[in-house]
Amino acid sequence: MFGEMQDWPLRVTSIIDHAAKFHGDRPVIGRSIEGPIVRSNWREIHAKARKCAQALNRWGIGRGDAVGVMAWNTPRHLEVWWGVAGAGAIMHTLNPRLFADQLEYIINHAEDRVLFVDLDLVGVLEPLVPRLRTVERYVIMTDRAHMPQTTLPDPICYEDLMAEQDGDFAWVMGDETDPCGLCYTSGTTGNPKGVLYSHRSNVLHAMASVSPDVVGLSSTEVVMPVVPLFHANGWGLAYTTPMVGASVVMPGRDMTPPALYELLEMDVTLTAAVPTVWLGLLQHMRAKGLKLSTLKRVVIGGSSCPRAVIETFQKDYGVQVIHAWGMTETSPLGTVCTFKPEVAALDDEARLDVQTSVGHPPFTVDIKITDDAGAELPWDGRTQGKLFVRGPGVVKRYHKADKLAVDEEGWFDTGDMATIDPHGYVRITDRSKDVIKSGGEWISSIELENAAVAHPEVAEAAAIGVKHPRWDERPILVIVPVAGKAPSKESILELVARSFAKWQVPDDVVFVDEIPHTATGKISKLQLRRQLEEMGYAHPDLRAAAG
Repeated sequence: MFGEMQDWPLRVTSIIDHAAKFHGDRPVIGRSIEGPIVRSNWREIHAKARKCAQALNRWGIGRGDAVGVMAWNTPRHLEVWWGVAGAGAIMHTLNPRLFADQLEYIINHAEDRVLFVDLDLVGVLEPLVPRLRTVERYVIMTDRAHMPQTTLPDPICYEDLMAEQDGDFAWVMGDETDPCGLCYTSGTTGNPKGVLYSHRSNVLHAMASVSPDVVGLSSTEVVMPVVPLFHANGWGLAYTTPMVGASVVMPGRDMTPPALYELLEMDVTLTAAVPTVWLGLLQHMRAKGLKLSTLKRVVIGGSSCPRAVIETFQKDYGVQVIHAWGMTETSPLGTVCTFKPEVAALDDEARLDVQTSVGHPPFTVDIKITDDAGAELPWDGRTQGKLFVRGPGVVKRYHKADKLAVDEEGWFDTGDMATIDPHGYVRITDRSKDVIKSGGEWISSIELENAAVAHPEVAEAAAIGVKHPRWDERPILVIVPVAGKAPSKESILELVARSFAKWQVPDDVVFVDEIPHTATGKISKLQLRRQLEEMGYAHPDLRAAAG
């Protein structure tokens, strides 16, 4: 016996159809790669997406074919995003900040047949062309007036291609389990791994994301996705905003604080990005005496958000911070720090303490922590263990991998260490490979970094463990000072000591001009350790022993 309800596959194209039909005039605004601010809406995005899908279909691109897109967050990118899905193909987002060898690997591994590329990123692709085995066509996402001189073979002008289509095209249909999106991990330890999203997983992820206890999106919002669409499925924002009919402001390629501030003042009510973006913006606003006119909420994820950033946004600018955690492998939403009644009832300082956690999982995400032997650990907010997740938006197998990425019960090992409190709030204490183990005890590098960034003259901080003759490892801080400032080691360590036991306080502070980051904007502890080795750095006790 079956339920007597309609068989309506959960395909992402139903989202953009809904937006065009019921929220067609809602603005989609963005800074174009050519420079000017451009204005569109969901109806026009839908119409251009149909033309894009029609062109792909005429080239023989359809179900199961991968289409690579290397582009910044613009309205044009959204047209291609939905056009690829509408053609029944797989939207493979390409991060231009990856090393050339990594880009070559993932384009060939994905077997991209067509590559769309923004005007300013053509030079990234040109050297790779002789080594790309499956690419048949290159489309430059601009108009005829801005087509560049390029060595790309037979480059196609995007706007010319769109003008050649009449848009009389029906979406390619199929099963809800068909693949529709492909993102690769940053590949810091070996080749990047592909995560292949299905129509069903993306629809369910979007439906969970927009609910009130998660991001709480609605048609009344004006959303600015600062996080690039090539980072971890764009945090789902290309799906959630049209799902609810929200207005969108796309920032383009200019991520400088002045450029972001200018766009935030275009009636933006919600935005999302990694902490480093907001550190720069807050410094800019403080220096210029600026305020935020319409912004109400900011989603911060990608890496742990310092308490000082949360406090500044909320107390100085009246903007609520929504701290979130996830991975490419989780579509990416895993947890989000919104307030359950038990937390809402706390005083301001206690709520701030909770907001430094990454919150609780929504429906569709299950979590647990275990010890090294796999035994589940208590949710007491203190016991630290390995974090595992499962759910319909969690990877089961990496693209083309021989083995499953999960255990026999469907649990995926995130590689993160965490605690969970009695209300289900998760606190990420470290990546398992970055945790500092001193004298048999764990010290959280994330919490040390967040404490150090609270210093008014510290722009960025990284905590790592270095070899020690007695304690195996001891923590040190690597600090980038605020421009024009020269904080002392003593003042930084004194601030950190207010929040940590004496044995957890770092033994040294190293000042650098810049901390290395991965292609997704996270601190690269691997590169940082290499940098310190090249500097000949050693723990002060080792230096003293060496005479």
